[in-house]
Amino acid sequence: MGKEKNPRRVADNEAMAKLRMLRTSPQKLNLVAAMIRGKKVDQALTDLAFSKKRISEDVRKCLQSAIANAENNHDLDVDELIVAEAYVGKNLVMKRGRPRARGRFGKIMKPFSELTIKVRQVEEQA
Repeated sequence: MGKEKNPRRVADNEAMAKLRMLRTSPQKLNLVAAMIRGKKVDQALTDLAFSKKRISEDVRKCLQSAIANAENNHDLDVDELIVAEAYVGKNLVMKRGRPRARGRFGKIMKPFSELTIKVRQVEEQA
């Protein structure tokens, strides 16, 4: 007499990981997310490991989480996974400031963003 199971938010051959409250602007994070879209996961992990962007380490952790979700929760084959989607959203913005000359106030915005990565299993073409 329990509650029914929630329907899956992704398809049967997909897995997802979401990372919230990343301390970077969505514009900068989207540059790194665009770097891995559509690639095989091992190639995407290699690209992120050698990227010079500071946020690429957090993106790599999110991708590894999506791979682990695919393997452990959905029984997908890791060798056949690609990064199907990697998209960025805005989160809160901390507003700070600094006094400037002649009584003015310089606004300093400290944006946060969130990242969603979906991996999909595709069969290799021979």
